[in-house]
Amino acid sequence: MANSFRRFFPSSLTFLSFFVFFSPLATLAKPHRFARTVSPASLGLDRPQKLSHLHFFFHDVVGGLNQTAVRVAAAPATDKSPTLFGAVVMMDDPLTAQPEATSKAVGRAQGIYASASQSELGFLMVLNFAFTEGKYNGSSLSVLGRNTVGSAVREMPVVGGSGLFRFARGYAQARTHSLAALEAVVEYNVYVFHY
Repeated sequence: MANSFRRFFPSSLTFLSFFVFFSPLATLAKPHRFARTVSPASLGLDRPQKLSHLHFFFHDVVGGLNQTAVRVAAAPATDKSPTLFGAVVMMDDPLTAQPEATSKAVGRAQGIYASASQSELGFLMVLNFAFTEGKYNGSSLSVLGRNTVGSAVREMPVVGGSGLFRFARGYAQARTHSLAALEAVVEYNVYVFHY
């Protein structure tokens, strides 16, 4: 037993000495900073916020030569469901200044909508409004919300943005302007706070 103790003790003493010697050196090393506090002014957030209103038309074309929305996934029971529950659609829809598809393009609606209700036609919308015209060219707004297509007016939150819309928050109101077999034209009024 004494031999075991002597064998154990020197190796433990060596480990302890090593630990005591190198511990202070570890604390002297520059720490990695995952997060830090910054001044809002350093990001230009000391300016007053603006409230902007954007008005445009969204063209969702689900078939034909100029298709802009494609079903990319579905549940086994999707085609038997009256609400197409489980369908997932990827879109790259044009945004225009007027309801006509030939009117001036102001951006694209890019993202996903998925049928998320079994009782009504209700989509989960996850999309970016990527603007290509005027002072907002290169900026985008992100929308995440519920779109009950049968309602006259649908409201979805704007949860963020990029470019001139950094730190954006607000809401988007959607109204169906026209609905045909292969194309839906939706009028959007977007109200957004930004710096």
